[in-house]
Amino acid sequence: MLELILGGARSGKSRLAERLAVDSGLAVTYIATSQPLDGEMSERIAQHRARRPAAWALVEEPVALAQVLREHAGADRCLLVDCLTLWLTNLLMLDDETRLQTERQALLDSIADLPGRILLVSNETGLGVVPLGELTRRYVDEAGWLHQALAECAQRVVFTVAGLPMVIKGEPV
Repeated sequence: MLELILGGARSGKSRLAERLAVDSGLAVTYIATSQPLDGEMSERIAQHRARRPAAWALVEEPVALAQVLREHAGADRCLLVDCLTLWLTNLLMLDDETRLQTERQALLDSIADLPGRILLVSNETGLGVVPLGELTRRYVDEAGWLHQALAECAQRVVFTVAGLPMVIKGEPV
């Protein structure tokens, strides 16, 4: 089962995904896309680590997400990816212009056929003011296109606001 969980910063989307992973009863692998590039991000990573059950496996992969998903997916596993917009940022910051499209297509090609439960967490960035600057506008565009493509093949899509999940597609949470 593929689930896309969207929301703004501090909306409760990660906590919801973590609860769904625990409730699944499956062995969980947490796939972190963030990189501790500064003190603030290191603090965010520490907060996420402190909240996760110790029994969960952890894979840290900032770029090759499709490959990691294929390697770790299984009928008896729940993979929790947090988060897609950090992954997208990592790809946008690479010097290789083609890597974003290659990795994005690899994710879309593999995601529907993965066994087990897949929880994808991502920031919804398209609800605010159109950002100034080419890179930030591209980021918002790329995130929106990625979310649309994933939502199309997901069995459940949830939008989280103030810690409250609103199911947009699929069964109630």
